[in-house]
Amino acid sequence: MFLKKVPDKGTGRVFLSMVRSYRTKGKKHPQAETVESFGYLDELKNKYDDPISHFEEYVAAKNLELTLESAEYVISAKRNQRLVENTSSRRNYGYIAIMKLYYELGLDRFLLNRQRRGSKIEFNTSSVMKLLVIERILSPGSKKRAFERRGRYFDFENEDAFGLQDVYRSLSFYAMLEKDIQLLIHDRITKSYGRKLDIIYYDVTNYYFEIDIEDDLRRKGVSKEHRPNPIVQLGLAMDAEGLPISYEVFAGNESEKLHLRPMVFNLRDKYDSGRVIAIADSAQNTGNNVYYLDSGNQGYIFSQTVHGGTKALKEYVADDSGYVWYGDEYKRKSRVERREIQVDFERKDGTTHKKKMLVDQRQIVFYSEKYAARSKAQREAAVMKARKIIENPSAYTRATSHGALKYIMNVEVDKETGEVKAAAKGTPCFDNDVLMEEEKYDGYYCIVTNVFDEGEDKDKFDDAQIIDLYRGLWRIEESFGITKDELETRPVFVSTPDHIKAHFLICYIALVIVRLIQKRTGYECSPEVLIEAMNMIACSHEGGNLYLFDYRSDAGDLLGKAFSLDFSMLRLTRAEIKKNIGAVKRS
Repeated sequence: MFLKKVPDKGTGRVFLSMVRSYRTKGKKHPQAETVESFGYLDELKNKYDDPISHFEEYVAAKNLELTLESAEYVISAKRNQRLVENTSSRRNYGYIAIMKLYYELGLDRFLLNRQRRGSKIEFNTSSVMKLLVIERILSPGSKKRAFERRGRYFDFENEDAFGLQDVYRSLSFYAMLEKDIQLLIHDRITKSYGRKLDIIYYDVTNYYFEIDIEDDLRRKGVSKEHRPNPIVQLGLAMDAEGLPISYEVFAGNESEKLHLRPMVFNLRDKYDSGRVIAIADSAQNTGNNVYYLDSGNQGYIFSQTVHGGTKALKEYVADDSGYVWYGDEYKRKSRVERREIQVDFERKDGTTHKKKMLVDQRQIVFYSEKYAARSKAQREAAVMKARKIIENPSAYTRATSHGALKYIMNVEVDKETGEVKAAAKGTPCFDNDVLMEEEKYDGYYCIVTNVFDEGEDKDKFDDAQIIDLYRGLWRIEESFGITKDELETRPVFVSTPDHIKAHFLICYIALVIVRLIQKRTGYECSPEVLIEAMNMIACSHEGGNLYLFDYRSDAGDLLGKAFSLDFSMLRLTRAEIKKNIGAVKRS
């Protein structure tokens, strides 16, 4: 390549550019291609004392880079050379995809700015957070284990930058910033990806702790995994594309039904989002949520259990009239019903009283042969367990008999021990009436909403579209699966409330980054495949200044293309690796 100086015939001004010459088969003379344009010489003199000398040096440096890239390396090695004890020269390189998003989300600058505002912390809290997030995604474990494995990454070669105690000290600092970091991430995602808040999915899960003694946060409650251990609950809000919006950690004995409305109204107030349609499962389908969302001009789409529905709903479901069949295995119908609900109202003294209120509600009922078969199969295990409990009640507890006791008459559970035992009166026997009532509604599903297909929303929210919106809840269930499987949010190796909150914040940031990686790669790979690829993109010190790579995959190439990174090189110099890492930090 060379510096080309082209005078303009009309004005006499000289234009500078970097040009590459090449030969094409069949052509007598070499061809030229502009690689980079610099501008007019007279304008460049305002910025450089000697523009020609400056850009000649620049072109020379570029030529040297090209020469080094294609240069051959000669590596000398001694035969029978042994490894130094307790050493590893293998470094992960795939983590720079995580780093790129970490910096794009503004987390580095945010943490350092907050640290400077009166904090007495001297070590770099962003570096600690970065390590904990990277390890949470690539190799989840304890904070101590993350600290011990920091040498895997080029960013943490200075082992004296922070100590293990600094890692734990950082957790209290992060806990104070929990809400602010969620807002920061939301703002960055909204600006970068155009997030909309008109549709919000919400669900709650919980994480158990293998402890016996409860505290203010870790309390015994209804465990999703039917365990007797104290739990912490996490409510997660997600947009229509599956990207997390916010979360809240609350005590295990609190009702999850109390947290949806504050989340919706907080989003409305902070982001002036207008009307939000909150989508959640039957756990959120309460009189309070229905009434206060409706009266607050917010939408909802909830599932409604037919078995637990009113007599009027059950009669409507069982009535064959009005259904429209779509094929041989699926039918549906809907109606708008004015129904009575119980609502809690607060008195001036802070106490509450219940009051019956009327609301207009759209009810969509559908039947699927596949749902019917699935319901029967899921119930079969509970029925079989019920018959075994009848034979030997004392062999079971409340936890091990989950889902089966409703089919048994004349049994009770000891409140202190949780042991199942025969009731004082009567012999344990199977309740066929309960089974027959359940079988009657197999395959039927009901959704209730205050979103009507009329007025400005005409043809926007028909029955099929409401059902499709509700089915989007699978994304939030998948997100919970990611936190529990790929990110291993449990077991939790910290115990104080601040440290627990910081742990969930780290897991939340990791979840956001994993979801963004999926989005940037077009959802072509599962989180598991992408995480494996980032783990496998690693190198070993070959000698001198050179590192050797030994892994390339379709998922790795997909990551490289999505983040403008090249994971296809067999060898890179240390300088090149550092340069690439530095580039992602300027996001």
